[in-house]
Amino acid sequence: MAAPVGQGARHGLVFGFAGYSGSGKTTLIEQVIPRLVAAGRKVSVIKHAHHRFDFDTPGKDSWRHRQAGATEVLLTTDQRWVLMHELRGQPEPGLEAQLAHMSPSDVVLIEGFKTAAIPKIEVHRPALGKPLLHPDDPWIQAIATDAPLDVPLPLLDLNDPDAVTAFILARVGTPAAMPGGQPSGTPAP
Repeated sequence: MAAPVGQGARHGLVFGFAGYSGSGKTTLIEQVIPRLVAAGRKVSVIKHAHHRFDFDTPGKDSWRHRQAGATEVLLTTDQRWVLMHELRGQPEPGLEAQLAHMSPSDVVLIEGFKTAAIPKIEVHRPALGKPLLHPDDPWIQAIATDAPLDVPLPLLDLNDPDAVTAFILARVGTPAAMPGGQPSGTPAP
């Protein structure tokens, strides 16, 4: 198996959540983030959307700049900043290119990029009637589910974000293994 995308000195661990729409990926990630932060980890998230979205407000300055043809518009305040980049017909950048835009983190959680070469947890609800992804994805390391399954991977309770967080933290390494609080660059086996 090839080396995972994005792992290394810039990001300690890039870890994904894969599953069908409605399986609970966003909710689970939302519950895991504060637990990782409480464990002393700097956390970032990349969310891939399959539909067109725009969070800019029509008529506002930044929207007007983009409509005028600007490729990038950076909005900044004393609370946050956001960089909007218009593809203008260019292909969507892959996960590696997206990670290059991110500040260094101990953990980057990925929602979407279902087929990316990154370690991931499959989020599966049998009630949705969808097939499991793990048979076709060697990067899936565990399955978070709300029902018993007969699979060759570790099962995590979808309703136990502490257990999911512990699974991820076991791959990041302990703070003692991270001199100076910097990402170790090598996920634990």
